[in-house]
Amino acid sequence: MSEQERGPGRGQAEDVRRRWVGGGAFVVGLVGALAFFAFFPGLPHVIDWGAVLVALGVGGLMQWGCVAWLSRKGEVRVGVGCSGISWEGCAGAR
Repeated sequence: MSEQERGPGRGQAEDVRRRWVGGGAFVVGLVGALAFFAFFPGLPHVIDWGAVLVALGVGGLMQWGCVAWLSRKGEVRVGVGCSGISWEGCAGAR
C-alpha cells in the first residue's frame, strides 16, 4: 500500500507503534528468560554470561516475532477469504 493510499503520516505512526511494541517485546523476553534462569527449580540460581546471552537471544526473537506479526497483520489481502482461497471458491460468498 502506498503512502498516498494510507493518508499523510499513517505510515510513520505505524512504524513508531511497531518500534515501541518491538522494544516492549524485547524487554519482556529478556526479563522472562532471566527470571527463568534465576527461579526455575533444578537450575543453579546463578545468572552467568551464558544465561545473559540466551536471554538476549530470546528477547531478540520476541522482538522479531512481534514486529513480523504486526507487519503481517497490517497487510491488506484483496480478493482472498475463507482460509486463503479466492472469493469465487468460498461456499458462502456470493
